[in-house]
Amino acid sequence: MDEPSAYHENVDDTAALPPAPGAEQYVALALANTTIALPGGQFIDLLGTPGAATDWLAEQGLAPVDAGLQEMCAGLVRSLREQVRVLLASRSCSDPAPQSALNAVNEALSKAPTAELLRWDPARGLYRTASHPITQIVEHALATLAANAADLVTGPDAERIAACGSPPCTRFFLRNGRRQWCSVRCGDRARAARAYARRAQPAGSVSRS
Repeated sequence: MDEPSAYHENVDDTAALPPAPGAEQYVALALANTTIALPGGQFIDLLGTPGAATDWLAEQGLAPVDAGLQEMCAGLVRSLREQVRVLLASRSCSDPAPQSALNAVNEALSKAPTAELLRWDPARGLYRTASHPITQIVEHALATLAANAADLVTGPDAERIAACGSPPCTRFFLRNGRRQWCSVRCGDRARAARAYARRAQPAGSVSRS
């Protein structure tokens, strides 16, 4: 039996999917949502290639557009994303944070210390500068993303972290009131699925919902 038409989604349409509530405020939330699950077992990874990862970091102001990340660096960003997702999932359910996720975020935080160290240059004399060279683009990005994730899960908005309640969507968002979905599209899909389930229910059966 076919599913209702509203339950299908074109992969190309995902480009128009609006940011989940809170993702424009917290870049760590935007990072977590760079993997998108679609009906039919399809997935889109906005960090799936080095070029895509470079573009995404540039859009967030975390890397120059010509950074030219290699696969190893893109893989580091994807790895941090998965650990941030673990943290958000545990926080949304009020479960203990897995130590592996904490370790990953703390490691990323330590890659770019915020203190500016004292230096000496014959032409400039004494001056202060960041301890990491500007070439360490990925380390800067990872540290910024990790710091933002730490702020999110420990700050005033932590209680609002929620996972979208419209399968197969796996995005996170900041709940406002009783909202259960990350987008109007997901809400429509969930309502269409419920309507389909009611129509498909055998005559005379009693719903337990």
